[in-house]
Amino acid sequence: MIDVKNMPKLGFGLMRLPENDGVIDMAQVCEMVDAYMKKGFNYFDTAYVYHGGKSETVVKEAITRRYPRESFYVATKLPAWEMSGPEDRDRIFEEQLSRCGVDYFDFYLLHSIEDGNNYDTYEKYDCFNWGVQKRAEGKIKHFGFSFHGTPELLEKVLDAHPEVEFVQIQLNYLDWNNQLVQSGKLYEILSRRQMPVIVMEPVKGGTLANLEPELLDMFKAARPNASAASWALRFAGSLDGVMTILSGMSTKEQMEDNLNTFADFEPLSEEEKKVIGEVVKKRLDMPLISCTSCRYCCDGCPAKIKIPDVFRALNTVRLYPEDGRPKMFYQGLTADSGKAGDCIACGQCEGVCPQHLPIIELMKEASEKLDA
Repeated sequence: MIDVKNMPKLGFGLMRLPENDGVIDMAQVCEMVDAYMKKGFNYFDTAYVYHGGKSETVVKEAITRRYPRESFYVATKLPAWEMSGPEDRDRIFEEQLSRCGVDYFDFYLLHSIEDGNNYDTYEKYDCFNWGVQKRAEGKIKHFGFSFHGTPELLEKVLDAHPEVEFVQIQLNYLDWNNQLVQSGKLYEILSRRQMPVIVMEPVKGGTLANLEPELLDMFKAARPNASAASWALRFAGSLDGVMTILSGMSTKEQMEDNLNTFADFEPLSEEEKKVIGEVVKKRLDMPLISCTSCRYCCDGCPAKIKIPDVFRALNTVRLYPEDGRPKMFYQGLTADSGKAGDCIACGQCEGVCPQHLPIIELMKEASEKLDA
């Protein structure tokens, strides 16, 4: 059993680490880890595929070699799309132990269960029973999965696999009633089953930390000194049954702000919940692409298009069509990468997008507005 109340409320997601010229900035990462640990937090979330496979090595360099093993939790994930047979389960797992410099994982997840290929692969290669065996061997302390599917699939998986101890879902105030993400319904299912919840994307890939000025003003009117990110994190942290809230922090400033939010955590008041409701209502009236910049779409793109960055430019053009800055940003971006018009509509990106975005159609729009 997981003692939810004694788990660190803020988790350090190692998915969007600071970089210099495309290389992880280990010195800054170590400073961030030290600040995080000093405040009493100790949950680190990584995955086999984050940062092109480099994220897990950060665990060894910044954490395992610098802190006693019993002083921190490490969570990582088995990726369905990297397996072609059951033998790959142990191959990947042993590689992960070596990368992270550990003998066991505190939390181990089947990565990104969703309707279709990923879930089918985990069942085909008997990954649930395999995880239970690893837990029995002491190589895994707690076994669960991250989830990007429908509420119906979540019910199906939980019914079929009572051995699961926790579930990680995308949850934030903007996606609570999103018909594709359905954060609210997923949370309700887990809450009803008293299943511990790990929250990912509480700030929606930074989207909720960088709000449009009129939305930020609404928050400032209610709480002048609070950041936009703190509102999103407090929304998730105010929910019962939430074990840990992951934040993919990229800068020391983000780390400091998040630590301030959780060091003396204050749940949302009823009035603050109403403010969030008004922000959501106004935000959903804005025609923006809900990309979280996970960058799963980038690795396999044959045209080498930096899709999330193209969407940033396109969102700005949608909001401020007379502003020339997004086109300048786009020109610099595509100086060494593919343009939106280079898209060959192969669909690779749409197959891995957790947000289920119609990327091919959006690339057409981006090309029309930015390539000219």
